[in-house]
This record gives sequence, C-alpha cells and structure tokens, in this order.
Amino acid sequence: IRLMGDKIKSKKIAQRANVPTIPALLKVNTVEDILKWMEEEEVEFPIMIKAAAGGGGKGMVRVDNEESLPLLLEKAKSEAKKAFGDDRVFVEKYIQKGRHIEVQICGDKYGKIVHLYERECTIQRRNQKILEEAPSPSINDDLRQEICFTAVRLMREIGYYSAGTVEFLFDPQTKKFYFLEVNTRLQVEHGITELVTGLDIVSLMFDIAEGASIPFPQEDIFPNRHAIEVRINAEDPKTFNPSFGTITRLEIPQGPGIRVSSGVYEGAEVPPYYDSLIMLVMAAGADRNEAIRVMDRALSRGLRVEGIKTTAPLLLSIIRHPKFIEGNYSTRFIDEHYQELLATFKERTPDDEVLKIAQYIAEISALGPQSWM
Repeated sequence: IRLMGDKIKSKKIAQRANVPTIPALLKVNTVEDILKWMEEEEVEFPIMIKAAAGGGGKGMVRVDNEESLPLLLEKAKSEAKKAFGDDRVFVEKYIQKGRHIEVQICGDKYGKIVHLYERECTIQRRNQKILEEAPSPSINDDLRQEICFTAVRLMREIGYYSAGTVEFLFDPQTKKFYFLEVNTRLQVEHGITELVTGLDIVSLMFDIAEGASIPFPQEDIFPNRHAIEVRINAEDPKTFNPSFGTITRLEIPQGPGIRVSSGVYEGAEVPPYYDSLIMLVMAAGADRNEAIRVMDRALSRGLRVEGIKTTAPLLLSIIRHPKFIEGNYSTRFIDEHYQELLATFKERTPDDEVLKIAQYIAEISALGPQSWM
C-alpha cells in the first residue's frame, strides 16, 4: 500500500514488471528540468504535471505552453502540499484523446490473483471521474484480455492481496495502454463491477482478510450484462461550484436494474467542508443501450433533489449525447462538448410539477373522465 500510494515509486515498480508507462520525468525541481527533459525526449506541449502523493484530480494540471509552465508548476506543487502534505510532482507526456480504463483486482494471501474485468472512467470534470461504465465500450476482447492480465501481473509483482484497482490510460489511435496508478482500496465505482459479475467484492475482502482463499477460478468470472454509474455531486451543474444547504426534498430512483448508494436524506444538511459527492446512481441492462435507457429513466423520472443544486441535469445530458451513445468520447469530452451539454439540460423545479398538474386538470376538464381512470 505504501509503495503504490506514491505515484513515482509505483511507476518504477510497473516498469520492473514490464508494464507500459507514459514517458515521464520523475524528479522535478525546476522549470529548467522539465524543458531539458522535453528537449531530450522530444516531448511537445501539452504535458501533465501530477502530484506524487496525489489522487482525485488534486495537484494535477495540464500545461499547454512554455509561458504558463512556471505558474502551473507552482500551482501543482502548492495544491499537492495542501492536499497531501507533500509537494513532490512529476511530469508526463499528455496523451491526446485518451481514455481512462481501470481493472478490478482481487488477490488472497496465498498468491492467487484474479481480475474482475475492467471499468471505463473516461468522463471526468476537473480530472475527477463523474461517470463510469462496465465493460468498457472502447476495447475489443483481445485488448480486454491483455490489459486485464497486465494488471494481474503487476499486482503479483508486489504480492498484493485484497481488492484493488489498476488504472490505465488507453490511446485509441495507437491501441496502446499505459499504467497510471494503483488504488489499494475499494473504489467508489466498485458497484458496477458487482452488477455485471454478480460478485460481492466487499464480502470477498472480509473473507480474504480473515485468511480465506478466493473460492473461484478466473474462468468462472465474466461480465453478463452492462452497467453505468453516475456520481451525483452537490454542485452547480453549470459552473461546478459547490452547492451547500438543506435538502428540502429527496426522491431516490427505484425499479428494475437500478442501484443507489447514498448517505443523505430529506432534511439533511450538506456542508461546504467535505467532498461534494452525495449519491451514486447505478443502472444495469442486458446490453449498453438498455443500461443507458435505465439510467435515463432513473435521472429524468426517479431522481429529485431540492434545496441544493446537483450535477444530475448535466449527467442526463451526457448520457443522451450522440457521442456518448456511440461510445466515441475521451477524457476531454466535457471540455469539448460543454456548450452543447449546457444547451440541452434543464434543471427541475417545483413549478414543473405544478405545471404538470395544471395540464392534467385542463385535459380532464376538456375531455371528461376517460375509461382508464
């Protein structure tokens, strides 16, 4: 856990295990260090600066030109120091149109390690995931096997046991993937892996901790449907600024194929001091199109949060966007399509219900009682 919690050390371990890594400068002190490395390795802007002890998008910045490099280097180091108490950073080549794919791993204390297939986590805002799906729509079966068993090989290299996730950046143009990091914990998005495999990862973690071996072979694990998860954050969907206050009304999606994880309730206070995530909404279907339809129903009809703003309207616009439906998107999706998304979403208000009721009464008044009433 200590080794993989440090991104610089984890990159070195990945290289030892012959796991592909993004070209990087791992020791950064000055702007001159970065420029010298770029010249020697023939790396061009943009580049990424990342916190060595980081995660969750903190201490991570994209640098598009040399003029902005000094300021953004200091910004990354300052964010890293504030968030993690460690201002060390490293620099990576930026992969254009990359896709973020992670592999769920489980290992026991006797050396057995299996993968539970992959999740796609490409849709992000401020370098933080807001939508995940499993399986990934961007890789074929051959690549799936390669990336999953590469993750197993890396975890075997460090003797890992329990649940963990190996994250990769996939370049759809070259069909190559690169190691990003290992999360030595249970991730927020583990629920969609449970939905598509039928396994209880949390229960498995407890069993492994108590000394049990993994009770099934790799061949018995396979995704039998498609699942999507969205993260509902207490944020203004137009600006991503935090939205805090009292939840005056809360309706949680229900129905076939829907799973919700939430710690909030009607009357709860959402304070400004913590992470803005308030709910996970998951939707499963026999295939990806059905999973999208189930999620659409959950967000458009089932979910209602009043008293604070949430990212739900933006998420609904994302899953309705043609590029998302095609499976043709990258980590730049929100930046590239922000104005389109903004133009298509509508925040629900109490007036919406009043209008619906008024329309219903007007229809009954005009047509009289109907046979279905």
